Amino acid sequence: MSKKILVAMSGGVDSTVAAKILKDQGHEVVGVFLKFWHEDEQTKSANECCSPQSFLDAKRVCAKINIPLYTLNYNDIFKNEVVDYFLDSYNSNKTPSPCLICNKKVKLGQLINYAKNLGFDYVASGHYARLKSTNKTIKLITAKDIKKNQAYFLSLLTQEELPYLLFPLGNYTKNQVRQMAKKWQLDVTEKKESQEVCFIHSSTKEFLQKNLKLKSGLIKNLQSEILGQHQGLGLYTLGQRQGINIGGRGPYYVLKKDSLNNDLIVTNDKNDPALFSKTATIKNINWLSGHEPKLPLKCLARHRYQTKLERVCIVPIVIPAELKVATTASFNGIQKKNYKITFKNPVRAITPGQFIVLYKPCGILAKLKNNYEVVGAGEIEE
Repeated sequence: MSKKILVAMSGGVDSTVAAKILKDQGHEVVGVFLKFWHEDEQTKSANECCSPQSFLDAKRVCAKINIPLYTLNYNDIFKNEVVDYFLDSYNSNKTPSPCLICNKKVKLGQLINYAKNLGFDYVASGHYARLKSTNKTIKLITAKDIKKNQAYFLSLLTQEELPYLLFPLGNYTKNQVRQMAKKWQLDVTEKKESQEVCFIHSSTKEFLQKNLKLKSGLIKNLQSEILGQHQGLGLYTLGQRQGINIGGRGPYYVLKKDSLNNDLIVTNDKNDPALFSKTATIKNINWLSGHEPKLPLKCLARHRYQTKLERVCIVPIVIPAELKVATTASFNGIQKKNYKITFKNPVRAITPGQFIVLYKPCGILAKLKNNYEVVGAGEIEE
């Protein structure tokens, strides 16, 4: 049965092929180009996802596949929900995950509400992920393409949003998508993909230096020996190698950010035990099924995008009775409750501000077919 589908168009190969697939299936497809925040006209630091060239590309391919294209101005909400979150995180010496927040609160979250109000059945995008319907829930499954799998970035979505989403590319590899674009002569086959934070035109360091009040301090090793001076703790993240800029027996890696003394603690041993940990605390967890599973839960986890899946056990943190009411409140639809995650093997650079995403295998051939269900996701507290 034909459905009315709103497709988020970026002018890139993924969203273009996703729209073409749906169009060829007989659906009523409408494209929408989202305009996000950019810093100012003087710096010309336009968001790469919504640059004038990207809009022209989207307009051209929509004409090619014979679907209308409209634009939505998400400038203010993107600035408030994504950019401000990004800066606040670094200002608090955390390392943010802007793509997760954007998908939840802006790119998909807001677009679903907009589409529903206009009578659309679904919102589709060029994300590499899969959805599976059951009697009770919609499950988020990793994509066929292991290298392009983007389920990690969709892990804050809930049962309020998942039923209204379509990911047409979930069962294709990136190479197959490019071949389809070439076959259909869509002229975006070799378009370069952005690998950095989409709203930063220069470098993350330059952006932070311009927008944060940074305070320089000392760089020390674990023996408290002074090795140099840092330019502000917000410019560094755990495990970082590049940009430390001190001589001696390097390279050096960030071990810790001592906020109390404004010291950056480093090591010149990339395998330093202090870089590794077996435990983490996560907060504001999102259980994709809509309810907390039976705990303790043994499952798999990633503590950063593209890190390998690790075996973990997750348990709730015992909350004193007098604090229970305050700490189990709801925050933006996500249960505010902390959990402890224990990794079977030590993992490198567990970083506050990043998200640990939990998975479980789907079937005995899960590893071979990259079939893993996203169970939940929570922000690393420590």
